[in-house]
Amino acid sequence: MRKVRLPLLGLFGLMVLGHSAAGLRPGDVLDAGTLSIYFQDEKVGYEEFVWREDPEGYELKVSGRMSKPFRLDIESMTLRLSKDFIPREYLFKGAMNGMSQEIMSRIVDGNVENTIRVAGQENVLEINVRRDAFVLPNPLFSPYLVLAKKFGCELKGKTEIAAYLIPQVEITGTLESSAGDPCALTLDLAGVQILLVTNAERKLVSLSMPSQNLRVEVKDTD
Repeated sequence: MRKVRLPLLGLFGLMVLGHSAAGLRPGDVLDAGTLSIYFQDEKVGYEEFVWREDPEGYELKVSGRMSKPFRLDIESMTLRLSKDFIPREYLFKGAMNGMSQEIMSRIVDGNVENTIRVAGQENVLEINVRRDAFVLPNPLFSPYLVLAKKFGCELKGKTEIAAYLIPQVEITGTLESSAGDPCALTLDLAGVQILLVTNAERKLVSLSMPSQNLRVEVKDTD
């Protein structure tokens, strides 16, 4: 098994990408829904998600597919976090443009070991990131739910944020709330602006990336 260093791709080229209510038990569903994905105003895909408690914090599970701007099939994606939204584990199984991919990442205090399988070839990539880095497995959208759960409508002004474009690289950006609407957040990553709308229940309502002609609408099913 060899260790590799992957080349840096664009923000959307990389793939090989809440407060607990009293009385809830591990496994209880806290949020669930469907993300409808639009590219150039054409519906091109969806992601179905479930956000639940687990014994050590939270678990986000996702499945779905997208046809444009490239083909993505998400058989399953799992992201596990601590109670304070520190990432613990990331698992992905699916295909990018028809090529099968699996990523298994174990994260301990910012130390990450990624096992990557692409078309039958297995490699290991190790990287150190900021302990509280936001895990962003491009080009998936459901992980942005974590920002809604963590900040909701309560972010005041601007804060620095680290985003780990798993499995490859960490980048630094900013997250800022709108002065006129604290539930409207702007995430700036490497010059790409992502506009998030949340609500008082710490749920993601919508997401848009104007420079990428991408828009996502979220419908609750829980």
